[in-house]
Amino acid sequence: MLVSSAAKKRFNLTPKEYQSLAKSKEPARPVLVNCWRAFVAGGTICVIGQMIATLFVEYAGMTKEQAGVPTVVLLILLSVILTSLGVYDKIAQWAGAGTAVPVTGFANSMSSAAIEHRSEGIVLGVATRMFKLAGAVVVFGTVAAFVVALVHWIIGTGGQS
Repeated sequence: MLVSSAAKKRFNLTPKEYQSLAKSKEPARPVLVNCWRAFVAGGTICVIGQMIATLFVEYAGMTKEQAGVPTVVLLILLSVILTSLGVYDKIAQWAGAGTAVPVTGFANSMSSAAIEHRSEGIVLGVATRMFKLAGAVVVFGTVAAFVVALVHWIIGTGGQS
């Protein structure tokens, strides 16, 4: 089978030629549509969070400051449940960065890593892969919070400054 020199040239591209060819075949990104979707999704998550906080204030007798922590916990729980059901990822595919920026996106990234690697075991699969994504920030924050709480407990302030 004879191969023409034009065909040989097509298969022997330099990296620069390949980049140019790949860029010309890449579909155009709908930037405004993506921005709108991110805005709608992120805004919806924030509105849901505000509704939850308002419910804690109105029906649980909490102040606005007290309602913050349980609101975040509930948003994280909802995100993990939706991730385990495969719903959050579908929303994220549609919304893009709108679901990645709020705390729910962080919970999604950690829980999806844990779910994906559960077959490797609790320590080497779930814990290792989950915190590999979260990085040193989460580990440092958790350890620092523990140390501060321990110091408060030891000196007897009980968390009071």
